[in-house]
Amino acid sequence: MVLDLMLIALAITLDPLPLAAFVLVVASAKGVWKGLVFILSWLASLVAMIAIVLALTGGHPPAPRSAPSTAVLAAKLAIGVGLVVYGELRRRRMVAELGHRRPPEQPSLTSDLDRTTVWTSAGLAVLLQPWGMVAAGATTVVSADLSHRVTWLVLFAFCLLATASLLAIELYVVFVPEKAKPRLLRLRAWTKGHQQQAIVILCLGLGLYLTGKSIYQLTA
Repeated sequence: MVLDLMLIALAITLDPLPLAAFVLVVASAKGVWKGLVFILSWLASLVAMIAIVLALTGGHPPAPRSAPSTAVLAAKLAIGVGLVVYGELRRRRMVAELGHRRPPEQPSLTSDLDRTTVWTSAGLAVLLQPWGMVAAGATTVVSADLSHRVTWLVLFAFCLLATASLLAIELYVVFVPEKAKPRLLRLRAWTKGHQQQAIVILCLGLGLYLTGKSIYQLTA
């Protein structure tokens, strides 16, 4: 469970789509507060997922080879296959777009976000959550046994790692506000240029891992 959760959390925190959006949020007017609300909403989604799963399992993993255990493995296999298919589709789109000139970045994005509220930032965090990866995390949390103290540390580490990139950006804006905005916007521009590649690598890598491990556990 530990390795699976850490890999899933790493994929979540490196997802370029929410990262690019978060950079725009913190670069807008009152960006620090909007970024804080974004992070809290992001964390709330993860904690809610964990709480729902643990409420269903009672904090005790299903017995191996039982019907619930098999169903969870089948769900994880389906999620893994889905990530692989999605990653392959994005890879084909990326190949098809090679040689085509992309339209320039619209300069009105940050000004549009200037007019948004902190509640809009909260909703944006929920919408941009990589729910396929979060669902993979949910099927892994089913194996959590709350009778062991280390389980609580693992779940905490999962939430922290899945939010690490957002926290790093937020702290950078708080402590180095003058330099943060232009540098983060340049980072966003670089991320946009490599967004497709990152999504393909994350989805294919995590999807293949989940698929292979699920098949092994179902057939072993």
